[in-house]
Formats: sequence, C-alpha cells, structure tokens
Amino acid sequence: MNIFPSSEETSEFSLKSIPGDYGLPFFGAIRDRLDYFYNQGRDEFFSTRVQKYESTIFKTNMPPGPFIAKNPKVIAVLDAVSFPVLFDTSKVEKYNVLDGTFFPSVSFTGGYRACAYLDPSEPQHTSLKSFFMSTLASKHNDFIPLFRASLSKLFINIEDEIVSQKKANFNKPSEAMSFDFVFRLFGDKDSSDTKVGSEGPAIVNKWLALQLAPLATLGLPKYFKYLEDIFLRTFPLPFIFVKSDYNKLYDAFYASSSSVLDKAESLGIKRDEACHNLVFLAGFNAFGGMKAWFPTLIKWVGTAGEKLHGQLANEIRTVVKEEGGVTFQALDKMILTKSVVFEALRIEPPVPFQYGKARDNIVVHSHDAAFEIKKGEMIFGYQPFATKDPRIFDDPEEFVGHRFVGDGEKLLRYVYWSNGRETEDPTAENKQCPGKDLVLLLSRVLLVEFFLRYDTFTVKTASALALGSTVTFTSLIKAKST
Repeated sequence: MNIFPSSEETSEFSLKSIPGDYGLPFFGAIRDRLDYFYNQGRDEFFSTRVQKYESTIFKTNMPPGPFIAKNPKVIAVLDAVSFPVLFDTSKVEKYNVLDGTFFPSVSFTGGYRACAYLDPSEPQHTSLKSFFMSTLASKHNDFIPLFRASLSKLFINIEDEIVSQKKANFNKPSEAMSFDFVFRLFGDKDSSDTKVGSEGPAIVNKWLALQLAPLATLGLPKYFKYLEDIFLRTFPLPFIFVKSDYNKLYDAFYASSSSVLDKAESLGIKRDEACHNLVFLAGFNAFGGMKAWFPTLIKWVGTAGEKLHGQLANEIRTVVKEEGGVTFQALDKMILTKSVVFEALRIEPPVPFQYGKARDNIVVHSHDAAFEIKKGEMIFGYQPFATKDPRIFDDPEEFVGHRFVGDGEKLLRYVYWSNGRETEDPTAENKQCPGKDLVLLLSRVLLVEFFLRYDTFTVKTASALALGSTVTFTSLIKAKST
C-alpha cells in the first residue's frame, strides 16, 4: 500500500488514448442503460468494464440517456488517484451537474436553480453557500441537544416495536426522526405544529422521487424491465404531481424560519429564493442524505459484530463519564467512534456519484497511466470504487472499524464522501458539502446515544433502495446499567 502514489502529484506517464466506446448513437446509450440497471447492476457494470479495458479510466454512457439526457457520454474515473479531479473547480465546471447528465425542472425548486446546481464561478453560488454556512454556524450550540432529543423518540419507537413484533424496522422511524430534527433546526418549531403535520417525510420522499426517477428502479421483476425503463426514462415526471405538497412544505419553512430568512435578506438574497434553497438544503441535502446514510451506518456497525460493539460501548461510556456528558469535547476524544464513522463513509458513501465538465483540455492520471480529457467532456466518478481502491486500502471490501486510528489517519485524504477530501473543509468558493462537519457530528452522536443505551444488537439488511439499505433490528440488548 502506497499512501501517496507518485502519479497523483506528478506527470510521469506519457499520454494514452482513453479506452472504451459509446456505441451507436441512441442504441449505445440504451444498451449501457439496460446493463446498468437490469442486466448487470451498478457495481458489475463498472467492474466488467475496468477488466475489459484494463483501465480505471474509460468511456461509457451513463443513465438516464435518451430522451431525458441529450448527451449521456462520460469519461469514468474509478480510482483514488483520478477521482479528485472532480473536486478541482479550476479544472471542472459544476453547472447543473448535480444529478449527472440531466437537470430536473426548476419547477421543483420554485423556479430557481438551487445552490447545489450552481458552479462556484456564479456569484449567487457564493452568496447562497455563505448563507448556508453562516446559518449552520449560528445553530452550532443546538446540534447536540436537539439531535439527542430526536434520538430519544427514535429509540422509544424502536423498543416498542421490538417488544410487540420481535423485530423493528429502522428506516421509517429514522426518516421521521431526521425530518423532525432538520425542521426544528431550521424552523425553530416542531413540524407537527404546522400544516405539514406528520406528512413531512412522505412529502419530501415524493418530491425527491419525482426528481430522481430517471436514476432509479422500482424493484419490479426483471421481466418488467422494458416497461419500467420506458416509464422512468422516456420523459421527466412532472412537478404537478407534488406541487400542492411542495407548496405546503415551502409555506411551513417560510412561516417557521423567519430569523434564518432575515439573515439571507441581509446578505442580499431574495427572501423567496432563500426559502426555496432552504427547502432544498433541508429536504434534498439533509433529509435525503440522512435517509440513506443513517441506515447504512447502522448496517455496517451492526454486521461488524459484538466485539466492535463492546469496544465502542467501552470507549463511549468511559469518555462520557470522564467528561460529564455528551459534549463536543467528549465526542472529539472518542477515537474509535470517529474511525468507525469514517470507515462506514468510506465503504458505502451516501452519495456515490460525482460529475463535472472539463473547463479546458486536462490531463488526468490513474495509478498507471495518463489520459487527456477534452474541453466540454463530462467526467463521471463512481465513489465506492475510488474509496475501495486496493492500491490505497488494505482489505478494501472489509469493514475495519479501527482503520483510521493512529497512523491510519493518514488515509483520511482518500475518504471522499463530502464532495472533497476528508482532510479539507467546505468554503463558499468550493463544492464541498456545507454540512460536512454536522454529518460527522450527528453520526457520532447517533453511535454514542446508541451505545449508552445498548450493549449489542443484530440486524437484517437488504439493499432494496436506490441509495442505502433497508435495515431491521432482530435483537437489541439493553446496557446492563440501564
């Protein structure tokens, strides 16, 4: 294992032609789309092409293709060395590439392009991201107590279901908890006290599904694949199906987030634009991320087994006792807990895709070669391959809870989940997730609260979702001291 491959920093290779092909117009994109969703599946789609072309950089088509995406052609970068080109906004443009080769209607965001779709060169990007970061900074002292309160409700619901059903689904109550936390963080009140009521998660899920349908499957039997493919990927699903629900959600945030929206106006952002962006931040980025990520974290910790559970419980309880509670300082001292969160983010990042369009002709390196990508070509990164690069990580397919303890911290520069290296920080001028530190904090608090209450647990998992997994608790052993 070479922690700092020389080809990442130097141009020691002569240029090679990028392997791969796009196939015939229209038909090549359809072929690749059917392979990606139905014939091979996502991981096999990429791994077979890596083997075929003997390269982690190659040409291919990415969904959705015709007729939703005018140009499905991409250059795939699938190793830890080439992937970070997607973070360098001096080399790649991020204009309308959040969802890849297509751009959902702005009807879903009040007629505005949300900040996530803006390139950093656009002045409004700096204004909106500065607004997000200052808002999060102002809420800093609320993070831990607010999230702990939300988690208490979650654990009560799970325990009740375990008692009555002998098992408990994690996803649904986790979504309710996540929406409750996000709305109270930005809205300063419980969503149940607004006209959204208890419908928040269902509304956001519907809103997300209509936007991202071209990138998803319905989980139908394979003999329905052609029918499903035509339904999801011929024409975009219209906003009208969720218009009334979205307006209800928007009105709830508008009425409940006065102080936040006042801050936006002081930064020169129109109040309605700020609110639509706040809904996007809360619904797409925060809730959508938590929806996929929290079950993933619980899945990997659950399947790691009782030995790791004991080590986590011991560290967490010892530090909390020494520090007199769950504080920022206490969380920072939990070395194993931090490593476990990083390892889960490495092995199954919540957002697996990254896109960027080359601003000029650029040279991109893999471990073994150098390739020229032409101006205007779309670059696509599949993050799970980059963060499970066997040239960087030992036993990359295994969940190793202590991987980032001690000298292992040097490997954090190859953890890319936040649209940037783990060793870098978001700024108003880059595209790294503005809530990066908050995600890490909440993940640690989730594990801390869990192992303060329970000694160990078992789960049953299924990867039945477009992103993340379904997780069901099959046993939950309370801590002996409670």
